[in-house]
Amino acid sequence: MPETILLPLAALPFPQIDPILIRIGPLAVHWYGVAYIVGILFGWWYAKRLIANERLWPGGCPMKPTDIDDFLVWAALGIVLGGRVGYILFYDFHRYLANPLDILAVWQGGMSFHGGFLGCTIGMIFFARSRGYSPWHLFDVIAAGTPVAIGLVRITNFINSELWGKLTDVPWAFIPPGDMFARHPSQLYEALLEGLVLFLVLRLLTHRFLKLASPGFIAGAFVTGYAAARIFSEFFREPDIQLGYLFGGWLTMGMILSIPMALAGIWAMATAKPVAKPTAA
Repeated sequence: MPETILLPLAALPFPQIDPILIRIGPLAVHWYGVAYIVGILFGWWYAKRLIANERLWPGGCPMKPTDIDDFLVWAALGIVLGGRVGYILFYDFHRYLANPLDILAVWQGGMSFHGGFLGCTIGMIFFARSRGYSPWHLFDVIAAGTPVAIGLVRITNFINSELWGKLTDVPWAFIPPGDMFARHPSQLYEALLEGLVLFLVLRLLTHRFLKLASPGFIAGAFVTGYAAARIFSEFFREPDIQLGYLFGGWLTMGMILSIPMALAGIWAMATAKPVAKPTAA
């Protein structure tokens, strides 16, 4: 017997926000794209602030703020290209195989966090090695500000009325445009957990516990925290319609991709060791 969902007496009205921020002739600037740009710029600014704060680096910081200036383009390319390729491979491969020109239609949506994460990570490895220091240092300062970008993108998922949650009767449910039923605003759950909460946790680790002195710990905390928040949110989010539930009818692709992330993050935190303070000559 199918599950019966009792609808709330009064679901919250969905805010009618145009997904397009501004039009200039044929050019349309979407909130989604603005969120990516603002998130990347915030991460750039925040990483430079972390590097310049000597108090956070008891053992000394091997990087300079100008390194982040040079890495900005690498980060943008890794996030966008990795995110797009990841979505194609993990979420809708058969569609793009049948319609390869749709790969270029990025304005239609279709970005994977896990793909963007992998693309940016590869870029950080090559960049850090080209500068002669451990990639873990770069991982840490970039990871510390990344939750802000994630939170902004999740909010634009809500504005775009995409990635909705399951049917529910909770009082904060929304009825999406064109839908008849109230649903969990799972995009906002993710914005809160993967964005605000995770950023505050990492801020505490960097500024109160000085964990930037242990290369890899902040990156591990970010990866573990994101994976845990994503797995939790997936219990309220509708699975991608082209995939549905996998492996027995309850796992989603988001969960499957997040489990190895969580394990890798736990390993990174467990093996992170403080950098010894330089001794006076």
